[in-house]
Amino acid sequence: MTGIIHEGEHPFEEPEERRDPIRRFRGRLAEPVCVVTAGIDDDRAGLTVGSLVVSEGEPARVHLLVGPLSDFYEVLGRSGRFVVHVLDASRTDLAELFAGRRPGPGGPFASVAFEDSPWGPVLTEVANRAYCSYYEGTEQGWSVLVTGDVDRVELADLDDPLVHFRGRYRRLLGDADRR
Repeated sequence: MTGIIHEGEHPFEEPEERRDPIRRFRGRLAEPVCVVTAGIDDDRAGLTVGSLVVSEGEPARVHLLVGPLSDFYEVLGRSGRFVVHVLDASRTDLAELFAGRRPGPGGPFASVAFEDSPWGPVLTEVANRAYCSYYEGTEQGWSVLVTGDVDRVELADLDDPLVHFRGRYRRLLGDADRR
């Protein structure tokens, strides 16, 4: 006996022909995996996001989709600022924790190293970050498109980013473009 209950299938998964085609299409797009944080003191929240775009210009802006009922969106509404942390492939633990897929007794910030900043909690083990001021949030389908002005960035080498593709966290294959 192998201990596998449903080999090769998930007991609650919809049959392919009944799955949402838009969700299936979105799953075919490789997305960056980031953790966004907002708040200070006992009023802080974080969320793993993959739907994120950066637009260059004056000001440069970050656009991300979040759930309108998420703790992150609620805290962002009070704080008016947030931090975007770009994860590397070694940090699936953070992606799982802030996505609520890994237990975090005491909340996600109880088990990670962070420092408070005027923009929100800064995950000290994640070197690539954008510090943003909330510009607007507009409803888009079942999500809110959050737009923030980029106030400051911190960059470090990132050769192996974490991406989300077809429902799983993955690494990029091949040589990375080093800048």
